[in-house]
Amino acid sequence: MPGNSFGRLLSITTFGESHGAAVGVIVDGLPPGMEISEADIQTELNRRRPGQSELSTPRDEADRIAILSGIFEGRTTGVPLAMMLHNTNIRSSDYNDIADKFRPGHADFTYQAKYGLRDWRGSGRASGRETAARVAAGAIAKKWLKAKGVHILAWTQMAAGINCEGFDAEVIEKNPLRACDLKAAEKMAERIRRLMEQGDSAGGIIQCRVSGLPAGLGNPVFDKLEAELGHAILSIGAIRGFEIGAGFAATAMKGSEHNDAMNADGFISNHAGGVIGGISTGQELVFRAAVKPTSSISLPQSTRNIAGETVEIRTEGRHDPIICPRIVPVIEAMTALVLMDAWLIQAAQRGLK
Repeated sequence: MPGNSFGRLLSITTFGESHGAAVGVIVDGLPPGMEISEADIQTELNRRRPGQSELSTPRDEADRIAILSGIFEGRTTGVPLAMMLHNTNIRSSDYNDIADKFRPGHADFTYQAKYGLRDWRGSGRASGRETAARVAAGAIAKKWLKAKGVHILAWTQMAAGINCEGFDAEVIEKNPLRACDLKAAEKMAERIRRLMEQGDSAGGIIQCRVSGLPAGLGNPVFDKLEAELGHAILSIGAIRGFEIGAGFAATAMKGSEHNDAMNADGFISNHAGGVIGGISTGQELVFRAAVKPTSSISLPQSTRNIAGETVEIRTEGRHDPIICPRIVPVIEAMTALVLMDAWLIQAAQRGLK
């Protein structure tokens, strides 16, 4: 398999490159009769689009979605739904100097090793631009799940080494970091500004919480729900770690502390993060993802070129000093796609509505 498709009963295939004509996605397996409009999808794309604040890339892409197939009179027909976003603000000349150099932290070297060539304009297929297609597909899954009473919320829990101390869902979309704590968001922004002045970048942690899930989603052994989620989230280019529930903190806990005891009312705790044995428990699904610092920085670095020589490189162009705020809707989208797929699989097996 070439690795451009994801999902089982509900599947997506993304296409396009950062500086190509367009990026897009084909979504297959959608139930017929679902009401979908371009406005439903545009709302989510607007959350991911570049140029939202001083803390994101100045590349100005409108990211206007065009639905090419799979919709008739405002409803899904059950056939593949194709969507596309044209790339309109391309400046490929920004990358002329690195055409024969491998940028540290990027997929330049590995794409060259795999394919024997690479599209060096803005990272080509390895660019974060590809995630716009995921968000478009995920917007449909989010709407479908919302009608079932399932709500997905992600936010920046930590950025540039500063952790959120409090939690207020109402402020997440009201600060440029999409942090859940305004005081922490201000400190994050100030530290990121200093890094920008130095030509450097920052990373962070995204937390995601899903409420309204029924018990029984997911499969045992190889297709555990957390394994599918891990696959989806780790497939996002900037993600370097995934943990669910107590995650790595569970290693310092005793079994009597980590086990989620039950009583007549249900589970007493949720250290498992809403999944036990690879199957949802009906509790909140809680996981975190580690986002690496943006690889594109203007500081001089040592690298090698295609000829095998050691050279110095500076990455020019328009880049995010931190990816966290724009990756939040991507994580929500991939989560929605996994959960809708799991729901459809369970419905096929046991008739879940």
